[in-house]
Amino acid sequence: MKRGFIKFGMVSFLVCLAFVFCFSVSSSSAKTIKIAFLGPLTGPNAAQGNGAKNGFDLAIREANKSGKFPFTIEMVTLDDASDPAVAVSAALKAVSDPMVVAASGHWNSSCALATIHTFHSFKVPFMVWGAISPRITEFNYPGVTRICPTLVQENVPFAKWVIEDLGYKTFSIVSDTTDYGEQNTKAFRSLAEKHQAKILSLDAVPTGTTDFRPILTRIKGLDPSAIYFGGVVMEGALTRSQMEKVGIDKLFCAVSGLADEKFNEVAGKTAEGVIITKPGFELDELNRGMEFKKAYEAQSYKEPMGAYGIYAYEAAKVILEAIKKVGPEDKVAIAKAIRETKYDGILGTITFDQTGQTELALVTKLVSQDGKWVQWEKSEYAAGKRKLPKP
Repeated sequence: MKRGFIKFGMVSFLVCLAFVFCFSVSSSSAKTIKIAFLGPLTGPNAAQGNGAKNGFDLAIREANKSGKFPFTIEMVTLDDASDPAVAVSAALKAVSDPMVVAASGHWNSSCALATIHTFHSFKVPFMVWGAISPRITEFNYPGVTRICPTLVQENVPFAKWVIEDLGYKTFSIVSDTTDYGEQNTKAFRSLAEKHQAKILSLDAVPTGTTDFRPILTRIKGLDPSAIYFGGVVMEGALTRSQMEKVGIDKLFCAVSGLADEKFNEVAGKTAEGVIITKPGFELDELNRGMEFKKAYEAQSYKEPMGAYGIYAYEAAKVILEAIKKVGPEDKVAIAKAIRETKYDGILGTITFDQTGQTELALVTKLVSQDGKWVQWEKSEYAAGKRKLPKP
């Protein structure tokens, strides 16, 4: 009888010990959660990636200081190097860590298109902070959302501005061969035709191309009123500088692929008078924009926030609000909470449509003036003191 009691007592003790151990492990794991950030931290687009990384980091720092979360949030920073293969490796690293409960990534659409399938398969909520190809949300993966406008959403006001307001009616299009370049060409071509403008030529080149003179020489003979560029910073800067070398004095324009001061640095004096749009409004025109800028500057980050720092910041905020609402244990529930969010952010009220695409589509018009991007409405070009090339 006594031995039976001792045996029963030992079993009970072991059961209790196992329960305590499991509880302690669960509690320990709940003390810290991780959210992954993916973007180009090295290579030609590193300025965009690092500015966004800093914005994301700021949001997490604020969350940890707020006292509103019963755990510590840790940021996992992963470089995609603007390379889809590298991006997939980074995504696999993120989803293989059980402490990563959500992720946000990519400036390059090609990288996002390569990784969304991984995040979907592993049911890790994923929010795009900078890649703008429409195809990303067309898959309608329940865990994938995007906080920035698509390139179609950007091209709509851009085309109206350049064609209707500024009067340019004939275009040559130069793009890269990525999905981003292909989709930009498709979007702008369709909108140009809608506004009764003519597309005189289409040329696409691989990323990394450095000599655009053969293409530009042919375009010179077509005499378009403007060249629309459907690519990103380095190739755009080289194209613009080589236009001058072949004697093309025409408007050079694009959407947000060129929205970085690196373009002005590489293009030098030839950047003058280039016009673009970028997502969002200037921060000093938003109610809480200056507050965000001061908070960013207070962290003494080495890199400027760039065009997408605010979007990465808002992405982190939306993810964190969803986690605060449903807890960090159920990733499917987090994804659902993100998709159903109505978040009052710095840019405005953020909601997502049935595909996970933001319904808040704002753009700012910019012109390169004296080596930097200047808001169009505040520029000497808008005031008539400087002139763009004639339409």
